[in-house]
Amino acid sequence: MHIPWCVQKCPYCDFNSHGQKGEIPQADYVAHLLADLRQDLHYAQGRKLHSIFIGGGTPSLMSEQSISELLHGIEALIPFNEQIEITLEANPGTVEAGRFQGYVKAGVNRISIGVQSMQNDKLKALGRIHDANEAVKAAEQAHLAGLNSFNLDLMHGLPGQSIDDALSDLKQIIALQPKHISWYQLTIEPNTQFHSKPPVLPEDDILWDIQEQGHAILEAAGYEQYEVSGYSKAGYQCQHNLNYWRFGDYLGIGCGAHGKITLPAQNKLIRTEKVKHPKGYMEETQPYLYKQWQVEQSDLSFEFFMNRLRLHESCAKTAFSELTGLPISRLEGAFDKAIEQGLLQQNAEVWQVTAKGRRYLNDLLELFV
Repeated sequence: MHIPWCVQKCPYCDFNSHGQKGEIPQADYVAHLLADLRQDLHYAQGRKLHSIFIGGGTPSLMSEQSISELLHGIEALIPFNEQIEITLEANPGTVEAGRFQGYVKAGVNRISIGVQSMQNDKLKALGRIHDANEAVKAAEQAHLAGLNSFNLDLMHGLPGQSIDDALSDLKQIIALQPKHISWYQLTIEPNTQFHSKPPVLPEDDILWDIQEQGHAILEAAGYEQYEVSGYSKAGYQCQHNLNYWRFGDYLGIGCGAHGKITLPAQNKLIRTEKVKHPKGYMEETQPYLYKQWQVEQSDLSFEFFMNRLRLHESCAKTAFSELTGLPISRLEGAFDKAIEQGLLQQNAEVWQVTAKGRRYLNDLLELFV
């Protein structure tokens, strides 16, 4: 579920987000989200929901009442798995005292807080509207709210950032004791302010030292890296993200949302994309669906491994054919090269990315293009 509004657009952000102008039409947008979901219900194919991720934009701009109406409306349309994970993204600068408790009453059981840095000068350079003190308060609220888990987002490789700066940020985040930490390097994406006016980023040697030393700090604190940028305490991996990386199906509802659906009876895998701009999305005279396309067989292998090899867990060989409908035999040459180069290991049942393969993941993935 995509909530497209932010207080302001961050200069590094390439997500489908729009600066807030006036009051957000919350009731109307929730009604459109549920109408959008009704049109996609046939893609559920009798399955229950095991996760919901309310992302953005800044979903914490929405009231507790709006989130409650949204979640109850979803449950009325699709049954929930008993252990469903329901995540809502939040910006520390938009979180009022007690807001998380209201979200929990609405049905949310996991919050993802976009901290990004614990240094105010870096936050200002990133265009963030909060300061480090507000980030600490948001984490404290998350602890008090009765959530099953919460995540803190943190970036490294920021403009002007030293190794000590980056590791200090990480240690402060760990001290807040989240069950999950998303720790990832800032990248300059097309169609962003940073792309048109690039800041000076740390050199590659510094980035590598940050990654190596930071990983050791996280492991020492009891966080297990289970995917490229995901670290969690045992049993607290993000189930929604695991579904993405395991090449599972998901519905994309809301402005610019993307979905992936397998249609076994037709031997098809399709992707969907919804209308991007809120005004167009809520225009009654046009459909929510912007485009839909079938993933070609020639692209399926790469799409499968692009997702699956992000994970540190081994991959069952049977999963490839089950989820793509393709025979493993067509990839024997790619696997031989990956094993020869030390990027991948295998036995009769599974493939396993090696430490070298994680370091050179792009090289590994190129073998499956």
